[in-house]
Amino acid sequence: MLLKGVLTRVLPFFLTFAAGLFIASFFISIATPSFNFPRRENRCRETRQLRTELERVRRENTELRRQLDEAGMNAEWTKTPDFEPSAPPPPPPPPRKHRVLLER
Repeated sequence: MLLKGVLTRVLPFFLTFAAGLFIASFFISIATPSFNFPRRENRCRETRQLRTELERVRRENTELRRQLDEAGMNAEWTKTPDFEPSAPPPPPPPPRKHRVLLER
């Protein structure tokens, strides 16, 4: 008698669950997902590559700054250009008219 009570409660649950999985399998993959985490070796190699590239760029910047200083161009590039405006600035707008509110 006890077994019949358990079956009447558990069996419909599993049948409904199986039917839901069957219907869901048409829309999504039910297979276990594959987690492709990057390996530690790949991260270390990528970090080394980024560090060497950073050092190369720093050396290149230093070399370019040195070349710029030798050519005497550094002072010209850092100055702000002096210029005169070709037209005078526009006149200020006319003052607003004051409205007088009449009390009723």
